[in-house]
Amino acid sequence: MKRVILLLIQKWLTKRRKPAAEASGEAIEVEVAAIQAGDDALREDVLSRYQPYVAKTAARFCKRYVDPESDDEYSIALSAFNEAIDAFDAKAGRSFLSFAETVIRRRLTDFVRKEQRHASHIPQSAFLTEDEEGETFDRIDVDASVDRFQLDRDNEERKLEIETLNRELADYGISFADLVEGSPKHEDTRRSLISIGVAISRDRSLFEPLTSKKTLPLKELSERVEVSRKTLERGRKYIIAVALIHLGHYPHLQSYVTPRTPASASAGVAGRSGEARGWEA
Repeated sequence: MKRVILLLIQKWLTKRRKPAAEASGEAIEVEVAAIQAGDDALREDVLSRYQPYVAKTAARFCKRYVDPESDDEYSIALSAFNEAIDAFDAKAGRSFLSFAETVIRRRLTDFVRKEQRHASHIPQSAFLTEDEEGETFDRIDVDASVDRFQLDRDNEERKLEIETLNRELADYGISFADLVEGSPKHEDTRRSLISIGVAISRDRSLFEPLTSKKTLPLKELSERVEVSRKTLERGRKYIIAVALIHLGHYPHLQSYVTPRTPASASAGVAGRSGEARGWEA
């Protein structure tokens, strides 16, 4: 009974003492601008005055009463409201309270995803969002669909890159089977060959003979890199493939054969310290 009375009193006081921002329309935007300019005292005042709004927004999301003193959802919502104060942009043409509600719902959604024990208390309808045309959709399903679409698109792009590279390598008498079979067994050797391939792609005096004559300029390379001629000859196909990948538009394949410390294009020297992943085509 005592708790019910306190809630009624709080509700009555909330009606009698609405935040000035709610009464004056744009006042909260003015206050937020002042806070962003460094008025920390005003921040504390706004956070205090808008606690009922934060609690109401959290309760609307959870479809149940949210206790400010004991529920994690309230703490998360209040933190999100504070975050909204810092992130709000008046030029975006949106009211602060609308923006704050969006931030609160996002943070509560993240919380529910991580804390499955709360799922039984929050119905699926809590995740429903209404678009500008009044259509309702599930934000989580939409995000998952976007992720799946991105993954499928990446796989398709990677497949097209492999098919294009396979045709380009054929002009050099190289196949993917050759690359897998001739891939350097030692990590240091693989790093060196990858660095050499990258250096070739960045040095016109090296990649022009490669693309015009379809052969590796072994003589020039042996004079400029710290790798024996024998190693260059053994890794010829591997070096050519790496150079072609970095010469062409192969963003996905480049991620597999890119040293963390890029080879110096101007010096044309392949470093030994850069780390890179081996051939995985």
